[in-house]
Amino acid sequence: MSDDETQREILGELKKIRMAVEPKPEPPAPKPEGLRAEFKAFLEKRNVVGLALAVIIGGAAGKLVSALVEDILMPILSVFIPSGGWREAFITIGEDRLLYGHFVGAILDFLIIALIVFVIIKQLEKIGLQ
Repeated sequence: MSDDETQREILGELKKIRMAVEPKPEPPAPKPEGLRAEFKAFLEKRNVVGLALAVIIGGAAGKLVSALVEDILMPILSVFIPSGGWREAFITIGEDRLLYGHFVGAILDFLIIALIVFVIIKQLEKIGLQ
């Protein structure tokens, strides 16, 4: 036997061993038949229900944080601002009114909400939920 034949034999045996040891890929799942079955498979595969729940809970949490900012924090802050009605502040240019107070209020709302969400996420990380 030549060296080439011996090497081919060894390689053939190694290939047989590898085929016996390697896990076999699972065959693809059969395609669901019918609209109902396809829709159910879509929901399970894409985890649409979990995503929908996350959107609903996120919306509710957003409303909660917005209410905290608008109804509790901003009235407290407006006590420290001299005129108190700073959200209604505007500049008149010709016949147009630029409501800069409303815009500044929206920026402050955003910054306060971002800070609250940051604190909540840090607390969740601390207790291991994030």
